[in-house]
Amino acid sequence: MGIFAWIVLGLIAGVLAKFIMPGRDPGGLIITVLLGIGGAVVGGFIGTQMGYGDISGLDLRSLAIAVGGGVLLLLLYRVLRRG
Repeated sequence: MGIFAWIVLGLIAGVLAKFIMPGRDPGGLIITVLLGIGGAVVGGFIGTQMGYGDISGLDLRSLAIAVGGGVLLLLLYRVLRRG
């Protein structure tokens, strides 16, 4: 995937992850895109290890994996911020 595709996937995945887990998290457009891109990397790694596949483009499966990774990153951020 090209850099533009990663940014678009990151934006969509970051917005959906924040929609699924609303709260007082750092939020601007750049943080949301980075959350989504980080979620895609984490979700792709976990998905590959579990046999679901990796991030291969802008499709529904890749988006679901990226959103799952984004939710996991938000959850981890909240746990570390509390402790």
